[in-house]
Amino acid sequence: MVALYYEVIFGISFLLTVIYVMIWRKHFDLNITVIFILVPIVNLGYYLYANSADKYAAMNAYKIIYIGSCFLPFFVTMCVLNLCEIEVPRPLRFFAFLINTTLYVFVLTVGKTPYFLKSLTVHHNVFGTEIKKEYGPVHTAFLVVIILYVAIEIVAIVYSSIRKSQISNTILRRLFFPVIVTLLGYLGNKLIGTKIEVVPFTYIFAQIMYISIARRMSLYKVSDMVVDSMVQTGETGFISIDFDHHYLGSNETAREILPGLVDLSIDQDITRVPWMENTVGHWIHHFEEDETKTHLYVKKDKIEKVYKTGQEKLDDVTGVEESDYTYIVRTQYLYEGNRKIGYQIFLTDDTKNQKYVALLDKYKTELEAEVKQKTQHIVEMHDNLILSMATMVESRDNSTGGHIKRTSECVRIIIGEMRADAESPFADRLTDEFCEDIIKAAPMHDLGKVAVDDKILRKPGRFTDEEYEIMKTHAAEGARIVHEILKDTDNESFKIVAENVAHYHHERMDGSGYPEHLEGDKIPLEARIMAIADVYDALVSKRVYKESMSFEQADKIMMESMGKHFDKQLEKYYISARPKLEAYYTSLGEQTNAE
Repeated sequence: MVALYYEVIFGISFLLTVIYVMIWRKHFDLNITVIFILVPIVNLGYYLYANSADKYAAMNAYKIIYIGSCFLPFFVTMCVLNLCEIEVPRPLRFFAFLINTTLYVFVLTVGKTPYFLKSLTVHHNVFGTEIKKEYGPVHTAFLVVIILYVAIEIVAIVYSSIRKSQISNTILRRLFFPVIVTLLGYLGNKLIGTKIEVVPFTYIFAQIMYISIARRMSLYKVSDMVVDSMVQTGETGFISIDFDHHYLGSNETAREILPGLVDLSIDQDITRVPWMENTVGHWIHHFEEDETKTHLYVKKDKIEKVYKTGQEKLDDVTGVEESDYTYIVRTQYLYEGNRKIGYQIFLTDDTKNQKYVALLDKYKTELEAEVKQKTQHIVEMHDNLILSMATMVESRDNSTGGHIKRTSECVRIIIGEMRADAESPFADRLTDEFCEDIIKAAPMHDLGKVAVDDKILRKPGRFTDEEYEIMKTHAAEGARIVHEILKDTDNESFKIVAENVAHYHHERMDGSGYPEHLEGDKIPLEARIMAIADVYDALVSKRVYKESMSFEQADKIMMESMGKHFDKQLEKYYISARPKLEAYYTSLGEQTNAE
């Protein structure tokens, strides 16, 4: 009866191995494959052990059993760690395998030395064969190793279930059950001392679980499945070459693109085949020179020409015309595990993509031109709106007609002189953007006057002290208005310059200006430039409360104010700009005096 039990167990384990072979895929874990090889061997040992005629036959069967007992724990542990995506360093893996091998060497000495098994006796009775064993000290070490492997497996499974979200909990549960069941079966036999071994049955349970794990795990090999799918669909050609430039193989798509591959022999040196050297060899050389440049575009007609002539050199292209029929060639290393063994060439028909890219480029260019045109139109509308507002404000002030246009031109002239000086202390500030911003912001410097009462703004004579204090509020109010107008603009630099011009163009270098009594470099550069243009225009232009001054009188006042009212560093630019300023105001002639 006992012999029948072991016979059935062996038959089932062998059948399960056959099933595993039938469903085997290249993505199955190697450790699982070894487990399916070892389990039938172990169960065969149990069957022979139970039918031993004498102690010598029992010892030989015992040695067969321990092939599995010594090595199955190693491969099961490696399988668990691998499926839990825990990498074991190669030296540690070798050391563990060496320990198992050493234990089995002691098993092979059974009958000759007492280290693993001191004695073994066989008794036959009406119930069958009864075998008694007395273990040696190495067997104790064997038990310690088994317990250590089981502990590692349990820790790995628990750790992965908690910390690794990319591992299937289904897989982890299926790993856990055979580990626990096998351990309980082994301990049960030792503690209870039953005559029938339970361990062979637990091995069958483990086989069933590992079949389900292997099938399930192959679904999670996403990268391998993608490659297989690409090969099956035939959309991408593959060519494999080793580091000695020997041909290793290709798929059907690659052979359609390069028909000459059909005539090549495996391991043939491609350097001796001209058309191969001028295509595949050329791509490999290109990759070897710069591994970051993995992609090339190649025209179909060029490949055909190289193949037919054998001597034609292959040109690479990085861009193609719409009419071109093009392949994209990608080169990378070919790996065996983590070891580089050669090169992998991928060939993909990229014609449709190139036509699509060309069409997108065309649309992009047209769209950019249209957007640029629309943007420019919006900017012009925005600028005209600002200028219109400034003109509207100026129309309420009967003392400053034409002021905003003239001061804008003065700013332009002074900026031009500053930019002409290569050694200017402001050179780093005078960018194209800054200069454009201050010229465009100049008309906005008096926008704050819109908040001043008409009785004061349109007063024909000079202001009283109280009226002057009210008039001075236009600077801060102008900054507020400019901020509100430009708060949603994307041009942050223009907004800052425009606010500063409106806010601080009445500040003085000695701190006697308004509204905040700033002094020196604390006054923004754009406000210092605006101050010169603003005062110069006020001096040489006619107002309701005064006649226009001569250029000489105005210049005298301007020069006396340098360092007090105006920035002393801007003096030389005012001096160099003065002829142009005078020419500009002279060109206005009677128009200026009439305002």
